Amino acid sequence: MPSPSLSRRDLLKVSVLGTAALALPWQGVLSGKSASRIASSKLPRPYSVPFAVPPVLAPVRSDATTDYYQLTQKAFVGELLPGVRTPLWGYNGLVPGPTIRARAGRQTVMRQINALPATHPTLGYVPWTSTHLHGMPSKPQYDGYAGDNSMPGQWKDYVYPNSCSARTLWYHDHGVHHTAENVYMGLAAQYQLTDAIEESLPIPHGRYDVPLIIGDVAFAADGSLLWDDNTHSGSYGDVILVNGRPWPTMAVEQRRYRFRVLNASIARGYRLALSNGQPFHVIATDGGFMAQPQQVTELIVGMAERYEIVVDFTALPVGQSIQLVNRGVKNAVDYDHTGKVLQFRASGPATDTSGNSVPAVLTTPHEAMTLTPAMARATKKMRLKRDADIWTINGETWSDVERSDYERVFSHPDVGDVELWEIENSSGGWFHPLHVHLVDFQVLTRNGRPARAQERGPKDVVYIGEGETVRILMRFGPEHGRYMIHCHNLSHEDHDMMTQFQVGVHDADCDPRLAAPPAYGTPPAL
Repeated sequence: MPSPSLSRRDLLKVSVLGTAALALPWQGVLSGKSASRIASSKLPRPYSVPFAVPPVLAPVRSDATTDYYQLTQKAFVGELLPGVRTPLWGYNGLVPGPTIRARAGRQTVMRQINALPATHPTLGYVPWTSTHLHGMPSKPQYDGYAGDNSMPGQWKDYVYPNSCSARTLWYHDHGVHHTAENVYMGLAAQYQLTDAIEESLPIPHGRYDVPLIIGDVAFAADGSLLWDDNTHSGSYGDVILVNGRPWPTMAVEQRRYRFRVLNASIARGYRLALSNGQPFHVIATDGGFMAQPQQVTELIVGMAERYEIVVDFTALPVGQSIQLVNRGVKNAVDYDHTGKVLQFRASGPATDTSGNSVPAVLTTPHEAMTLTPAMARATKKMRLKRDADIWTINGETWSDVERSDYERVFSHPDVGDVELWEIENSSGGWFHPLHVHLVDFQVLTRNGRPARAQERGPKDVVYIGEGETVRILMRFGPEHGRYMIHCHNLSHEDHDMMTQFQVGVHDADCDPRLAAPPAYGTPPAL
């Protein structure tokens, strides 16, 4: 299938008033203390909406080795604000999409059907999609590669090995040049992988193991989503959503809860803390459990980062509340209520006290955390920078990869090689959460100092603040082929801060665009 034309993409870059800026009802650069244009009476008071969690999707069928799922990407009209109808795009008509729970060692086949409109209703672009299961070491053809696009009317079966350790992943759209708009419209959800180690830990499980998918949006006067990525620097909304609900209140029992925190925003970073200053424990990072929990009083979360935290509500008096608040990060645009996230209200004593502790040792160290700089066969330098209206990595963009017929790579290690990457953010005015596909890595140093306490576990996204230099260390594999590296500010990614690396050989069996292309027509039964 041919890629979207370069001429169209280049046109999007040269004009803020071109089609990219019109993805959704467009306004000029948003300023002041609010972004939405909807009547303030239609916005709920913070903490007045009840908390909810996305449903868990059951497989269509299962056999001895594999669980089969089917998801349809489709347009629908839903409610994010109470009583306000908002056009959305969702997996199976849900925002966020349904959670998938998988088990390590059992393969997943996820059928994705693109049933989106032929063109976006206000932008006019063709909503091609490419599903990325973020955090899974998938083969290249199932990784959601930026040139592997399913057009409306096409479908594709993605195969996931579930070969890694227990962790919180998420699946989201990765359609080249329109990832930001597609995710903003709702194409995002969690995928939770479990294993025997996780199940044996005395941490919260079941109804005390709760997803927190955090995002921000703005609303046009008619209730539709308002889009402005501020000349491709990022989209910042004034309404904070948790699992698709604006500033909700969650009833909690007097015990510990585990929260799977995912920052699904387009451009907003968060500095999360409890309003009473109470500490909490970080037990897992992007790539799974830390060896030992880390006690912190705040958590910096860049876009696409996942952290599992345990909060103790034992001492919270019945009927009283505390809030999860956002203290803000440098380079984010704040509005009246973007410092508010979620409220917890104690409903009564614990009805179940199993899985109610945080052990001093969680597991043996993840393999990425055992690497040392002496193991590195190469050290690579990466510079993240804005050049004119384009976001670059070492002065290059994804268009350079496309012009090379997808052969240009930042690095070319063999399977099993260890490399050290030094990443410099020399752009003034922005932070960059850098995502490396396929691998889990260790954050070695930040500005010459040890990694933050919250980062002492395996990562696949690293928050690189303005003027910072971060060193990461990784072993490549287990798959071979070509994989992407990009900023997870999705406006930066779309315009055009993305490159790729190649592990081992590239062959026809693992070509990310051609080995498993999408198909038109009615798919066969799973």
